[in-house]
Amino acid sequence: MAAGVATWLPFARAAAVGWLPLAKRPMPKPPSDKRKRNDEILVVNVSGRKFQTWKNTLDRYPDTLLGSTEKEFFFNQETQEYFFDRDPEMFRHILNFYRTGKLHYPRQECIQAFDEELSFYGIIPEIIGDCCLEEYRDRKKENLERLAEDNEAETATDAPLPPNSTFRQRLWRAFENPHTSTMALVFYYVTGFFIAVSVIANVVETVPCRPPPGRLKDLPCGDKYMTAFDCMDTACVLIFTFEYLMRLFAAPSRCKFMRSVMSIIDVVAIMPYYIQLVMPENDNVSGAFVTLRVFRVFRIFKFSRHSQGLRILGYTLKSCASELGFLLFSLTMAIIIFATVMFYAEKGTSKTKFTSIPAAFWYTIVTMTTLGYGDMVPDTIAGKIFGSICSLSGVLVIALPVPVIVSNFSRIYHQNQRADKRRAQQVRAAVHTALYTTLCYSS
Repeated sequence: MAAGVATWLPFARAAAVGWLPLAKRPMPKPPSDKRKRNDEILVVNVSGRKFQTWKNTLDRYPDTLLGSTEKEFFFNQETQEYFFDRDPEMFRHILNFYRTGKLHYPRQECIQAFDEELSFYGIIPEIIGDCCLEEYRDRKKENLERLAEDNEAETATDAPLPPNSTFRQRLWRAFENPHTSTMALVFYYVTGFFIAVSVIANVVETVPCRPPPGRLKDLPCGDKYMTAFDCMDTACVLIFTFEYLMRLFAAPSRCKFMRSVMSIIDVVAIMPYYIQLVMPENDNVSGAFVTLRVFRVFRIFKFSRHSQGLRILGYTLKSCASELGFLLFSLTMAIIIFATVMFYAEKGTSKTKFTSIPAAFWYTIVTMTTLGYGDMVPDTIAGKIFGSICSLSGVLVIALPVPVIVSNFSRIYHQNQRADKRRAQQVRAAVHTALYTTLCYSS
């Protein structure tokens, strides 16, 4: 009884000085016989740090390690406690899950270590609370991308080839990492030079040149100096063809290589030249070939093999596919809605350019993208009001997904920077190991 009075004495003192309001009913009697309680306190020792909790708290989740009988394998008879050689900082969040039923992700901890702790205690990560689930998934995705980059770094670029490597393997290594040999580096820069020449020639041949004597109309430089441009185009196509065939020969999986985006770009870049060789001299066919020559502009995408920034941009667009899809979908819905409203708002006016809903698509597109060419303008008051709403809606629809794309670009850029640093460190470590081995053998 004295123990019960001692238990409630601090609350009585607090109420006396005004810290707690006085109870209107008498305080309940403390439990007199503790042996009648079905619950008991368990002591869990995690790497030297002790935690105490009720047994009923752990028994709520019998499918987990601490809630099942499997925890008895970790019971120490001498100390009468459960011992786990795990991370005590992580266990604090694990125990909080048993107490509250809500699992939270510790933002300052490693995502892989957290997953390993969950796996050890038999807790599935799908029950993470909504407050932490999004960040957990982002960290998980970033970690998987990082691991994939590490695997590529180990298998591909700077790792030395085995002594019994074939010619195809050495050739593929030279194409994928030109810095492995001098010849590969020379071919790398030669290919980049011809890509630049091809792109510049494709632009310069459309520039008007001074007409020849006896002709008043200017001629494009491509028609005036046809032989020179044909020679440059032939040289570029031969280099590109040779590069494509060598890559196809050296590729570990030729089917996978032919289905890749860069392989398709290489084929499209050289295809117009070979079609021209087999094309008969016909005005109708020649007109179709002029349209086909537009595909030569795809040669500029070959720079993505030589530019890390373009590759990062491509990875960003690939990782933002869902956000870009949402942007196109929402933009399309807004264009259809505002085009329909603008057509009926301007329908009664004379000399209107909103002749149909498809014709109003152009106005809504240039308005929502804030271009505003001015070739189509509303005349009625209702049309001007809806045009203003269309412009403001376009700003919101386009601006909302942009921060996600920018954050993904920053994340991928920093990942590539870290990957480059790791490769440079691996190269330095390999050089130091080789020098140390050489000195040891020489001594």
